[in-house]
Amino acid sequence: MCILFIAVKQHPQYPLIIAANRDEFHQRPTAPSHFWPTHPQMLAGKDLQAGGSWMGITRAGRLSALTNVRDPQTINPDAISRGELVTQYLSTEVEQAQYLTTLRAHKAAYNGYNLLFGEWQNLWVYNNHSDTVAQLTPGVYGLSNADLNSPWPKINQGVKQLKQHCQQTGPIHPDTLFDILLNQNQASDDLLPETGIPIEWERKLSSIFITSSDYGTRSATLLLVDRSHQVIWLEHSFNPAGENTQQQRFTFSLN
Repeated sequence: MCILFIAVKQHPQYPLIIAANRDEFHQRPTAPSHFWPTHPQMLAGKDLQAGGSWMGITRAGRLSALTNVRDPQTINPDAISRGELVTQYLSTEVEQAQYLTTLRAHKAAYNGYNLLFGEWQNLWVYNNHSDTVAQLTPGVYGLSNADLNSPWPKINQGVKQLKQHCQQTGPIHPDTLFDILLNQNQASDDLLPETGIPIEWERKLSSIFITSSDYGTRSATLLLVDRSHQVIWLEHSFNPAGENTQQQRFTFSLN
């Protein structure tokens, strides 16, 4: 998962809204979101190469999602796949504080990441790169490949649009939320972050939705939890040309 926009208690009907894109190499084998046969309470996509996931939720309301921290100078090719952090949390009943202790104890075993985790109404973000944790109090947040709410142009843009949408008192329109995730506007060079990658890639990665022949946005996911604790999970999958190739919808009530 490369970018998450999160609204906590900002909409009168939906106390939690998450709009997220997963960016990945197109050649990496992937299974779309499904309830896992090995963990039938867990709804998540699956990385078929390493076995983990980038985002998921359980029928009991445990939630987790992952973004990488972009720091090419510190990449360890032998590090453990970060996707296992999502599935580890979702497939157990470990308490948040205990899991945070585990994350901190093993932070050096993984390349840089942000992990969103917790019960749906009590979410935290842990960054192993800076060894910091933040609890998501009511507000709108953007999380990409740096710190929570880092002022990257695409973070600022998505947070602003989600805030505007939450100010509407009527029903949520999924297409409007997907429009946030499908934005391909790239930032001007003077606003690009300097993360240690070539300028050509800084430009490509500066948009919320990324297209290229080898790496780009593979899926866009909306997660809505309403006041009655009903979950709506919508997922769109994309090919290297950025074309929508598959749509999925799951709805269920939290236990």
